[in-house]
Amino acid sequence: MRKSIKKSDRIKVHEKYNGHCAYCGKLIEYKDMQVDHIRPHREWLDAIVEGENIDSLSNLNPSCKRCNHYKRSLNLEKFRNYIKTLHERISKDYIVKVGLDYGIVNITPFDGKFYYEKIESEGE
Repeated sequence: MRKSIKKSDRIKVHEKYNGHCAYCGKLIEYKDMQVDHIRPHREWLDAIVEGENIDSLSNLNPSCKRCNHYKRSLNLEKFRNYIKTLHERISKDYIVKVGLDYGIVNITPFDGKFYYEKIESEGE
């Protein structure tokens, strides 16, 4: 059984990217934040790392509900590839096609960089 993350650690996770989702960059209220395991539980159990804890801050990211839902138990690279092809799947939806025809919808492919990667590269 997984233990819950302490409130003090949840606060640190929320502050990690100044209250933004680590993936899409959306500003999220503390009460709405979900804590994502960067390296998912399933993967962690397959390769237990000596001296590391799955709930260590280095393995936790603040996430909005949608990103956490879509990341599920994917690792970062699988999630990145999933989001990179999202524009292809979206454009197959009929109502989106109508929106495209009328210029209401603009689909822009994901550039492959999550929010936390963009702000970390800006700091260099």
